Amino acid sequence: MTIKEVCERYHISSDTLRYYERVGAILPVNRKKNGIRDYTEQDISSVENAICMRNAGVPVEQVVEYVRLCQEGDETFLARRDLLKKVRKDILEQIERSQRELERLEYKISRYEAAVETGELIWDEAQPSHGQAGAGPT
Repeated sequence: MTIKEVCERYHISSDTLRYYERVGAILPVNRKKNGIRDYTEQDISSVENAICMRNAGVPVEQVVEYVRLCQEGDETFLARRDLLKKVRKDILEQIERSQRELERLEYKISRYEAAVETGELIWDEAQPSHGQAGAGPT
């Protein structure tokens, strides 16, 4: 598979794919005699892993570390597990933050929906700052 085909399949730029290879987030890709990258199924698996981890918010440095550990062999199972547990913890914390922000947004939408119906914007005092007059938009 060519770099163009991989990029189209995963909706990423060729610059991103080359960057992942250059920094070690994916394994080095073999090239044809003419120098064109030739992605194998193993390469595609490496690309999928990098994209999955990056889409989950994992920093490139941690993706590179994970790939490095995989290359070192079975004796790195513990380190790989620990890295993935940290990634999971970070993702769960982000989900919790996002959930709190979503709840806050839902509350604000409900207040504006009521205001559209009644002509009056009323905030529940128990809720955090909502962009009330004088409080500034939040």
